[in-house]
Amino acid sequence: MTSAKLFVPIIAALCLAACNSAQPVAVAQAPAVATRSATPAGFDLPAGSGCANAIGRYRAIMDNDLAMGHVNQGVYATIQGEIDSAAAACSAGRDAQAVALVRASKARHGYPG
Repeated sequence: MTSAKLFVPIIAALCLAACNSAQPVAVAQAPAVATRSATPAGFDLPAGSGCANAIGRYRAIMDNDLAMGHVNQGVYATIQGEIDSAAAACSAGRDAQAVALVRASKARHGYPG
């Protein structure tokens, strides 16, 4: 067997190894750093009915979830925008619409209604 025939498989193997090693590797993003590991002892949700209380409860839950690291800053910002839309509807006297916006946001992000 000639030396040229021996080099062909070796070169082919090196080329394949180079192709396989050049593929990008996905890197997971680090989760938000939690400031606490449990809900504080005196944590109470606003009681009552109406859109203002529904919005207040959802805000309190989201603030707690962010502080515990259950949601990252990007998701928190998205939900805060949705809550702000509900608060604007509530302030304008559109209670049913505000409560519906809160319910839709909760459903979209996996929170119980």
